[in-house]
Amino acid sequence: MPKTVLLAPPENVMVRCDNLVKIYKSRDIEVMALQGLDLTVERGELMGIVGASGSGKSTLLNMLGGLDKPSAGSLYIDGRDLLKFTDKDFIEYKRKTVGFVWQNNARNLIPYLTAVENVEMPMLLSGYENRRKRAEYLLDMVGLSARKNSMLGQMSGGEQQRVAIAIALANNPKLLLADEPTGAVDTKTAGNVLDVFKRLNKETGVTVIIVTHDVNLAKSIDRVVAIRDGKTSSEMIRRKPVLTGISFDELSEIQQAEIRAMEESEVHDELVLLDKAGRLQIPKDYLSALGISGGDRVRVELEDGKISIYKQ
Repeated sequence: MPKTVLLAPPENVMVRCDNLVKIYKSRDIEVMALQGLDLTVERGELMGIVGASGSGKSTLLNMLGGLDKPSAGSLYIDGRDLLKFTDKDFIEYKRKTVGFVWQNNARNLIPYLTAVENVEMPMLLSGYENRRKRAEYLLDMVGLSARKNSMLGQMSGGEQQRVAIAIALANNPKLLLADEPTGAVDTKTAGNVLDVFKRLNKETGVTVIIVTHDVNLAKSIDRVVAIRDGKTSSEMIRRKPVLTGISFDELSEIQQAEIRAMEESEVHDELVLLDKAGRLQIPKDYLSALGISGGDRVRVELEDGKISIYKQ
C-alpha cells in the first residue's frame, strides 16, 4: 500500500494536527496522552479547547508551544513541520512564533520587577529595539497604562494576568496559547481577561487558543473543541446570522432585534468529529441512553441517508 504524503496546509491555516500521537514512557510503562488527534485552526481565529483532567488538552498545548515533541503524526504551525525541527529551530520558534500565558503567574512574571520591566524582559533577551515604547504600548492594549510602574505585589490577580498576556505578546507572536488563564481568578475577572483576549485577537489578528475547564468562559468563545481520551471528539460552534450584500444598519428594527436576540441566546451546534480513519467518538451520554458500553458489539446501518447504531 503506498505511503500517504501529507502536504503543507494552505496559507489560511495556522495550526494543523493530523493523527497526532504522544506517548510518555516511564520505565516499563507507556502512557498514550494523545491518540491520533486531528485539529485545524485558521489564522486569526480565537478558539477554546475543553476536556476533563487527563484528556490530553495540556499535552496538546505543550506540542503547539514547542515545549514537547510529538511521538508520531503530523504537526504544522505557520506552514512549518514541527516534527522536523532541530533544537535550534525550537528556540527560534518559541522566541518569534508563539507566546504562552500560564495559569500560574509565577511562570510568567518576575516579582521584583515592575509591570513594564516584566514586559521588557523577553524583548531584552531577543535584542528587541525600542523595548520600553513597545512594553508601554502592550500594557495600554491590556488596559494597564496607569499601573505600568507598579510592582506585582501591588496588583490584583486579574491585573497580573493581564501583565502576563502583555509579556506573551512582547515578541509579536503569530500564535498565542493560554493554559487555564482564568483558573486563579473570580468569575467577573475571568470575563475581563477573556475580553482582553478577544480585543487582541480582533485588533492584532493574532491566532489565540485557550485551554479551559471554565464552562462559562467556553460559552463566550465562538468555536470550542472538546478532547476526550486524547482525541478531538466534538465541536461547539455558535450560530451567527450571515448577511449578504446588506449592512446591519440597513435592516429594519424588527430584523435587527431578531439578530441581537440570536447573538445573545448562546445557541450552538454540537458536532461530533470524524477523523481521517473514519472513526467517531460518540458522547458517553448518547451511548448510555442506548445501553451501550465501551467494547460492546453494535450494528451500524445506513437508513434514508442517515447512519443508525443498534445494540446487539
